[in-house]
Amino acid sequence: MSMMTLIAPSILSADFSKLGEEIRVVDKAGADWIHIDVMDGHFVPNLTLGPKIVADLRKFSKKPFDVHLMTNPYKNWIKPFAEAGADIITIHIEAEKNPVSSLKAIRSLGLKAGISIKPRTSEKKLIPILKYCDLILVMTVNPGFGGQKFMPEQLKKIKNIRSMINNSGYQIDLEVDGGINKTTSELCKKAGANVLVAGNFIFSSKPTNYLKKIKDLRKHT
Repeated sequence: MSMMTLIAPSILSADFSKLGEEIRVVDKAGADWIHIDVMDGHFVPNLTLGPKIVADLRKFSKKPFDVHLMTNPYKNWIKPFAEAGADIITIHIEAEKNPVSSLKAIRSLGLKAGISIKPRTSEKKLIPILKYCDLILVMTVNPGFGGQKFMPEQLKKIKNIRSMINNSGYQIDLEVDGGINKTTSELCKKAGANVLVAGNFIFSSKPTNYLKKIKDLRKHT
């Protein structure tokens, strides 16, 4: 893990009628990862996309595909998304009682394994599973829809998780997702996050502005 700030544009906020082109443009604009939210309409109240779309989008970028499974159950989706071209698969700690077997399964496929927690979930639940994680994703909004306001009370959680990671000795990226913009990105970086997921902040502007938006998020790092 590098403490250099990585920017992962979330295609949930992109124009779905031209997703491939949107990915191509943010790739050239300096995106480090491409963040892909997968929602099943059960675990969260929204539906997004499946493995076929991810597979079709793979040709538009060689950057890591950061797939966030907001599904319950998620076990049946790990292999299909791995085969579709995911490089990182993140599952939710709230979705199943024992995520360790799924984290191991993700790693066994040669991918990085991530765990995500909702705003109301205590970070203490992460302690027993840190050694199985390559990434921890802190939701700074309630998951389900893009364009929500950042929840500042999550900053303490980010700080606590950064301390947990540092004390563990494991190399784990700390990612944040939800309401990330020029101002909140600074707060998250200071709290210890090194991967910023941003959707609306980037994609609500014109494609010609994506480069500036990504630079704005990366500043002061």
